[in-house]
Amino acid sequence: MMKYNIRIFKVIFELMKGNFMELLKNKILTDGIVNDEEVLKVDNFLNHQIDVTLLNEIGKEFKRRFSDVKVDKILTVESSGIAIAVIAAQYFDNVPVVFAKKQESRNLDPEIYKSKVYSFTKNKEYEIMVSKRYISKGEKVLIMDDFLAKGGAALGMIDVIEQAGAELVGVGIVIEKSYQDGSAILEEKGVRVESLARIESLKDKTIRFK
Repeated sequence: MMKYNIRIFKVIFELMKGNFMELLKNKILTDGIVNDEEVLKVDNFLNHQIDVTLLNEIGKEFKRRFSDVKVDKILTVESSGIAIAVIAAQYFDNVPVVFAKKQESRNLDPEIYKSKVYSFTKNKEYEIMVSKRYISKGEKVLIMDDFLAKGGAALGMIDVIEQAGAELVGVGIVIEKSYQDGSAILEEKGVRVESLARIESLKDKTIRFK
């Protein structure tokens, strides 16, 4: 109990200083596991076990960064982006969250948008699907996800938004692997990318921030 309370006090202290970026970086350094030069595991707090206090602050930070744009819906992809998007949506006036599905099922609408996505982590291609009922022409859509590496998931979601005739207002990423070209690819397309933590290198199993 004492150890838990000390951790909470540290979180509160950092937030009182307005130092969210350092808090996130410290969390990655403390709890992140580097498998190799390409793979960083953060499943202790972000995409398997969820640190709700941290995700709340992530949501607030995304709102601060995108406070200048109107957001009608937040789009993410299952499953890692769902918790991030849902908690963040509270700070965007509780706008609906839509998550792209990776598998067809009987209860999925027959009218859907589809896009092919290459997963760098899993080294395979798959389709994402969104019902046409949930993204409409003219809606302003903000994309959120846990990681940005090669940009495959983001490009797939952008394709879905374009198929719907909706407007992309930006891409919010918790952790960007800046040593890969995903961010550059998106920015070349004129996409606004806001990454909360940017990793420059994982060489020698050491996390280095940009």
